[in-house]
Amino acid sequence: MADGQLRSEGRALRFSLWASAVVAAGALILGIASGTRIIVFDGAYMGIGLVLSAISLKASSASAAGPTRRFPFGRDALTPLVVLIQGIAVAATLLVAVSDAVVVIRDGGSPVSAAVIAIYGAITAAIGFATAWWMRRAAPDSDLVGAEIAQWRAGAILSLMMLLGAGVALILQGMGLAEVALYVDPVLVLVACLILAYIPIGLIRAGLNELLEGAPSKEIDAAITAAVQAVRNEFGLEQPLVRSGKVGRKLYVEVDFVVAGSAWTVGEEDAVRRAVVAALAPLGLEVWAYVALTASPELFE
Repeated sequence: MADGQLRSEGRALRFSLWASAVVAAGALILGIASGTRIIVFDGAYMGIGLVLSAISLKASSASAAGPTRRFPFGRDALTPLVVLIQGIAVAATLLVAVSDAVVVIRDGGSPVSAAVIAIYGAITAAIGFATAWWMRRAAPDSDLVGAEIAQWRAGAILSLMMLLGAGVALILQGMGLAEVALYVDPVLVLVACLILAYIPIGLIRAGLNELLEGAPSKEIDAAITAAVQAVRNEFGLEQPLVRSGKVGRKLYVEVDFVVAGSAWTVGEEDAVRRAVVAALAPLGLEVWAYVALTASPELFE
């Protein structure tokens, strides 16, 4: 990743860190003071996001440091590891919130201030969507920033649920159904957790895929296929064996061509390798390409 992209990633992560701190502190204070579980849950969610933002910032700095004597291939695996940790942390938060909501429903619900929930939900929804939008523009190609954006969008969706629930509570209270309105707060938590469940699932799946050296995304795979096809056409080569994997900012690509051994020189093989690397450059990733021309296919099959 270029220096400019690294600076953009760091700036976006620092902004997320401070924004999370402000929103989390405000939510916890307001939630505890008003006795509103959905706001306390939102504050706890943002508090976990604060810790994860700090971890992401450290991971970004460490992976950007490049190879060292102890880590000759760099520390790019920190990126999917942090994404995986974020997914697990969010999943744990949702499970705790669901358990608490179930207990409250069992105990007969809890009173809430619909006005407080409505105002809080409107403000934090606006903050969440605006932050996600700005971070996407600031660092569109960063996996770490992408994980942060997923959390901000999830928080904004939760805030919209609060706004909707506040409206329901006001309607119920206006209809003289105050006892039913007692269940609005815990039910809101359950619905929000159900809606947000896709966030940790996606983060865990993405993190595990990279840590286990799985195939890259469909978009990257299509770009690799197009690049290899262009090189084949340029040099008149047969269909090769292609293997690829992405870990953090690194894209590992192995391309093995079967050729008539006496017809190719080392210099020509180098030209094919350079062509493959050049064709993959627009992806904006650090490409580690292994390109081989061999007359013995059993060497790589």
